[in-house]
Amino acid sequence: MPTITSADGTTIAYETTGHGPALILVDGSLCHRGFGPARDLAGHLSDTFTVHLYDRRHRGDSGNTPPWSPEREIDDLAALLQAAGGKACLFGASSGAVLAADAANRLPGITRLALYEPPFIVDNTHEPRPATLVTDIEALLARGDQSAALKTFFTDVGVPAPVVTMMKLTPNWKKLKNVAHTLPYDLHLLGDTSRGVPLDRTRWSSVTAPALVMDGGKSPEYMRNAARALSDALPKAEYRTIPDQTHIINAAALAPAVKTYLAG
Repeated sequence: MPTITSADGTTIAYETTGHGPALILVDGSLCHRGFGPARDLAGHLSDTFTVHLYDRRHRGDSGNTPPWSPEREIDDLAALLQAAGGKACLFGASSGAVLAADAANRLPGITRLALYEPPFIVDNTHEPRPATLVTDIEALLARGDQSAALKTFFTDVGVPAPVVTMMKLTPNWKKLKNVAHTLPYDLHLLGDTSRGVPLDRTRWSSVTAPALVMDGGKSPEYMRNAARALSDALPKAEYRTIPDQTHIINAAALAPAVKTYLAG
């Protein structure tokens, strides 16, 4: 298994598949190479791109050097970008879309962005996230109660209580518990973008890469409004809806739009 070393000495695990220009996939919350949509999506993109999948720090086979910070996650992408030859497109989903956009605001060599459903709350179509959400989840994790931390998170993002109860009975719940400690990381990445107010457009004012911001046609209104808001905030962005899709990634449905735009 290939690894790279980030600026703070943390080992980051990754794998590569396909042929063509470099493309790095950036996972959202609770996901890594072995759990989530990245491998399936890579399979649909590898005929057009050399796809790099990596485990974000403190997930999967990647290490972590405390303290965590958003800047360290961008450093990890910088190291992977160098391993990919110094230039690459980025695809990011959910909180991974936010990380990808933040990285493009800081790092040279990112040629294009494809971003799917950043989980912002930018208007009154959804209640703002509780101001104590991060500290509440951190407190539960400090007590070793990963299940309660996950339940708090899933409840906040709108998963119905009966569905969460059913999830706890599946084998995947153990896998989720194994990465529950990273929930605060993704919530910190969002910053103040969940207060029900317009985005601070200056956050991404230095992004020079063209970007495609996408949402799913069956996603909630607030999520679709968030995608439009990010496309408006990025200096060179387009907005597109993928029909019949939700926040859960369907690689076969999403890959054609990603290919067409990033290869353009």
